[in-house]
Amino acid sequence: MRDIPNYDSFVHIRPIEKGWSGEEKFYVETGEGERLLLRMADATQLGRKQLEFALLEQAFSLGLPMPRPINVGLCQKGSRVYSLFTWCEGEDAEAILPALSAREQYALGLKSGELLRLLHTIPAPRAALTWEKRYNEKLDRKLKEYEECSLSFTGDAHILRYIKVNRHLVAGRPQCFQHGDYHVGNMVISGGGGLSIIDFNRFDFGDPWEEFNRIVFSAAASPKFAKGQIDGYFGGDPPLTFFRLLALYIAVNAIGALPWAMAYGQDEVDTMIRQAEDVLSWFTDMTSPVPTWYG
Repeated sequence: MRDIPNYDSFVHIRPIEKGWSGEEKFYVETGEGERLLLRMADATQLGRKQLEFALLEQAFSLGLPMPRPINVGLCQKGSRVYSLFTWCEGEDAEAILPALSAREQYALGLKSGELLRLLHTIPAPRAALTWEKRYNEKLDRKLKEYEECSLSFTGDAHILRYIKVNRHLVAGRPQCFQHGDYHVGNMVISGGGGLSIIDFNRFDFGDPWEEFNRIVFSAAASPKFAKGQIDGYFGGDPPLTFFRLLALYIAVNAIGALPWAMAYGQDEVDTMIRQAEDVLSWFTDMTSPVPTWYG
């Protein structure tokens, strides 16, 4: 790390083990009392990390509560790419939410939806492929992986049927900048009750409504928060088309999660099977596009 600008000011560096990004993450304190987040990736990721940095500068300029981008570049004699941000103060939302009142959970959910709507004002670059083309290719890949997977979950026929009947809904959908992993596990609650967004490393471009595909994690931690996120995003009642697409995007994720989890051991497999069971329960075996926790 010695070739990172201002490395000499780092007086404390602690690895951060939390997360699934595959990047190395470090908590850093400087001699001037600054608290920073340092992320390290392979140098082959330089182009993507530079794009991520530029997009996060745009997001920060909008007033989003998030780590401020400081610098990005190569280090370790060009073998690694580093990204440096200010540290986001607070506690993990996933851990804090269950201890809050239902009203507080819903209010924080509202805020998360409003922030997501603001984030989605950042446009996607002019795409060579439509969202319909891009998403259907991804969907077909996930279906193939699930079919070839040695595991399955009870009730998968309901999900597979819903996908087949509703995949046409992605036609004509717009594209924008996406956080890529928007749920309570990537949010921080400060002592004053403020909400901040972290971990944009899975960013992408696509249908803004696809961003709700991770709301299953939020709903598992706090149904009130999940309902608030939808209400805050739309500033009122969402259209029925949103819920039909929400169910589709969540169904596709449920199919894709099991093959993914196999590489991480039985605990993750069990987690994804339980999540699929939750999805089937929330959407009444995929017969209702409005999840039970939204009512």
